Amino acid sequence: CNCLLLEELVCLFIDFSSNTLPWIDHLPIPKIRQTLCFLYCNGLMDHIYVCQYGASCTSWYKTPTHFSGTLDAFVKITRNEGVRSLWSGLPPTLVMAVPATVIYFTCYDQLRDLLRYGMGFQGNYIPLVAGGLSRLGAVSVISPLELVRTKMQSRKLTYSELRVCIRSSVAQDGWLSLWRGLGPTVLRDVPFSALYWFNYELVKAHLCDQYNVSQATFSISFTAGAISGAVAAIMTLPFDVVKTRRQIQLGEMETLGVPVKYPTSTWHIMRGILAESGYRGLFAGFLPRVIKVAPACAVMISTYEFGKSFFQKMNLDREQRAC
Repeated sequence: CNCLLLEELVCLFIDFSSNTLPWIDHLPIPKIRQTLCFLYCNGLMDHIYVCQYGASCTSWYKTPTHFSGTLDAFVKITRNEGVRSLWSGLPPTLVMAVPATVIYFTCYDQLRDLLRYGMGFQGNYIPLVAGGLSRLGAVSVISPLELVRTKMQSRKLTYSELRVCIRSSVAQDGWLSLWRGLGPTVLRDVPFSALYWFNYELVKAHLCDQYNVSQATFSISFTAGAISGAVAAIMTLPFDVVKTRRQIQLGEMETLGVPVKYPTSTWHIMRGILAESGYRGLFAGFLPRVIKVAPACAVMISTYEFGKSFFQKMNLDREQRAC
């Protein structure tokens, strides 16, 4: 859990910009009703400010900010909202990450051993199947918490405002609305995990043969995790863009105060992104996602393998002393 906390602290601000960049250029500009309210947008979030008669709002109104890249997003977000905003959504991220990691890694090990030793299957496809199924179970359980985290990062909402958003969405669309974005999340994470474990086992076996070791060392696990994580992240990035866009739609109508209609189908959203931005739009946020995923996968798998080896050795020593 300590290594998980450190990883989340380091990677969350990169995830924040990756959630921001794919969506920021596609926010709709609603027609403002003839009231005392108008929309103020700084490129990251939308607010409705009420100005009294005769009061000037120009002192705090700014032109919407656009991010030209990851570094530009870091600088402008820090300057406009402070360094702490880069870790926006940390509590639900930690609440989500711990059970997701426990479910994911435990299910993978159990399924892999079941397929290999319990059912007698052999071949390189075993990590692919076990990784995909274990991720499917994890994302199904954790999807509502990821939706909350993404919403908190995309819009600066207080917990009470976020609660209102969720309640209105549940009242309008039912409890299944909490799993909004599950489809593209599954399309992103299940292939990602399948590709990740498939490549990880291959790269790890190759490195073990190259360095003539029977068991992977920390550095071998770290290298194999980084390589396989980067490859899987690039191949599944379009689904991550779709997932982020769909989750940010939660409560958009209530927050903006205007009717905003969005397509709900994953393929409709993909076609819309292609029409607006071409294939580059499907790979928006490429750099921050790879920068986040590659080291995160490397840290998680290397510490997991090290911890598993450590406790296996400790249990073996305990059994030998007992005999």
